Amino acid sequence: MKILLFSTARYDLDMLVPALTGAGHEVQTTTQRLDQHTAEHARGFDAVVTFVCDDLSAAVITVLAKAGVKLIAQRAAGVDNIDIEAAQRANIRIARVPAYSPHAVAEHAVALLLALNRHVHAAHQRVLRGDFSLQGLMGFDLYGKTALVVGTGRIGQVFARIMQGFGCEVLAHDPFMPESLRIPQVEYTDLADGVARARIVSLHCPLLPETRHIVNKALLEKFNANAVLINTSRGAVVDTAAVIQALRQGQLAAYAADVYENEACAFFRDCSECGYDDPLLKELLHMPNVLLTPHQAFFTREALEAIAAATVQNVQHFATGQHSENFL
Repeated sequence: MKILLFSTARYDLDMLVPALTGAGHEVQTTTQRLDQHTAEHARGFDAVVTFVCDDLSAAVITVLAKAGVKLIAQRAAGVDNIDIEAAQRANIRIARVPAYSPHAVAEHAVALLLALNRHVHAAHQRVLRGDFSLQGLMGFDLYGKTALVVGTGRIGQVFARIMQGFGCEVLAHDPFMPESLRIPQVEYTDLADGVARARIVSLHCPLLPETRHIVNKALLEKFNANAVLINTSRGAVVDTAAVIQALRQGQLAAYAADVYENEACAFFRDCSECGYDDPLLKELLHMPNVLLTPHQAFFTREALEAIAAATVQNVQHFATGQHSENFL
C-alpha cells in the first residue's frame, strides 16, 4: 500500500516508518498536520497514518475521499479528532491502536501526582537559583489517603493498583464497566460522592459525549477543597475555565494534566520562538498550583514499539481484507 504519514516526528522515523516499510509498504512522510490545506497532499495514496493533533473533520475527510484515500490509520487510542460518521459515508475505514502501554500512561499520572504534591518542579527551579529554603514546599503523605479513579479500563486499573501499593484507599467511578470486570478490593461509587471523599482524583475515561466536561463547575463545587486533580485522559473531559476558577476560589488544591482541551494550538510543537495564541492556556500555566506536560504520557519506548506494531497490523489487515477489532 502507498501510505502518507502526517505529523511525523523524529521518533516516527526511528520506529514507525521502518516497521511499515519493512512490511512492504511504500511510505512518505510530512511534518505537517493534516487539515483542509494539507489533505490534498494525500492524492494518490491508499492510506493516511494520523495522530491526535490532526484534523479529520468532515471537510477534511471529503478531500481525502476525493483524493482516493481508503484507510485512516490513527496511531493512537483516541479518535475524537475524527468525524467517524463522515468517514463511513465516504467509505473510508478507520483503524486505531486501542491499547499500547497502559503502564506508560498510568505511571505518568503517578509522576504528575508526586511532582505536584511534593512541588518537585518548583523546588528544582528554586535550587537552580541557589534558593534552598523549604517555605511553600510542604506536601502530604499518599499513605492512608483516598484516591478516586474515574474510568477503570486498562490504564485506570493500573493506576488503581499503584495507588493501592502506596497504601491508599481506592474508590472508582465507571458506569460503563460490568460488575464482573470491576477492580478487586475497590469500592465503586457515584461520581459526586467519590469527589467529595477523595484527596486524589485521577481521570482515565475516554472522551465521549457523556464525558465531555465531566469535570465542570457543578462537580468542582462538590470536591474536597484539599483535593488534587490529575488528567491524563483527554483534555476536553475537563472544563479548563472551571478548573481555573476552582483553583482561584480554593475549591481545588492543585491540578496536573498531560492534556488540554485546546491542545492543537500548541502541543507537539516548539512554540518557544513563535509563541501561541491561547489566553486560557497561558492563564493556566501561570498558576503556581498547576503542572502541565505536553501530552507525553504515552511516550515510552515500549509504548512506541507497540503503537508501531499495531499500526502495521492494522494496515496489513486492511490490505488483506481481514477483520480486526481495531477497526471502527
